[in-house]
Amino acid sequence: MKSFKIGNLGAIAAGLAVAAMLVVPDDADARRRGSFGSRGARTYDAPATTTVAPKSTAPVQRSMTEKPAASSPAAQAGRAAPARRGGMGRGLLGGLIAGGLIGALLGGGLGSLAGAGMLMALLQVALIGGLVWFLFRMFRRKPALAGAHGGAMASPFAGFQPQPAPQQPFSQGFRSAAVAPRSQDIDIVDADRRDFERLLIEVQDAFSKEDFAGLRARTTPEVMSYFAEELSQNATAGRRNSVSGTALIDAEVSEAWREEDADYATIAMRYESIDVMLDRSSGAVVEGDPERPSQAVELWTFKRGIEGQWRLSAIQEA
Repeated sequence: MKSFKIGNLGAIAAGLAVAAMLVVPDDADARRRGSFGSRGARTYDAPATTTVAPKSTAPVQRSMTEKPAASSPAAQAGRAAPARRGGMGRGLLGGLIAGGLIGALLGGGLGSLAGAGMLMALLQVALIGGLVWFLFRMFRRKPALAGAHGGAMASPFAGFQPQPAPQQPFSQGFRSAAVAPRSQDIDIVDADRRDFERLLIEVQDAFSKEDFAGLRARTTPEVMSYFAEELSQNATAGRRNSVSGTALIDAEVSEAWREEDADYATIAMRYESIDVMLDRSSGAVVEGDPERPSQAVELWTFKRGIEGQWRLSAIQEA
């Protein structure tokens, strides 16, 4: 130990501290991690900040909603590929012509009439091939440009007028965020707020009881698939996530809007619950504190389709 320098000791201490932080669980370790689900057309947009969740929240990480084609790296690579192919074609054509002419001027291997005839034949083939390639590129490019600019897809928000965001205080623990109105914003009424609070508690209870039917009735098929995956992983590891005593402390509307035939509402929620991980066989507590509730701040997005019932559509960590 005496041979270690102070710098080495400091580095080792820092490494041990980081390792301890990774190994020792906090009070909320039993809680879900990450974000998943769909927020419709706003899935890959950061939701508006609120007093409950004042910091910017990252967009949804796991979603079955496709990303916009314009921002896809594959799409960008696809747009750049034709330019590279065109440049290579022009280079080959120019190289062939230039090489033939230079060879003719220098007399390298073309000292006879037969060699000159061969050169002219090659030049004719190259020129005809270049003309065919040019016409093919010209006629191929025009429809693509017309489709990109003249046939653009209409916005799903077309035909609707923006409505002011609700400014009245929320009842029963809910408040509305003072955010600027966005196109297609909708009002959230007291009945909606009661539904959101009820779904918060019922979804937590159904997840704790591993009640697949209860989860299916209160979530979208996509969120249900993520819940089923997590419950399956817990069962495989011989654990069970027990959540009880869920109580809403504060809530605020981040965004509420309509697109096509569905309504969406993203709600910033601060709630508490006794959230522990249990050993499936013995019932012993593996993670969490069974005596002290822990708090969490999450953004829950709810979707209401033509059937008129709100369902959980996405969860994001704030």
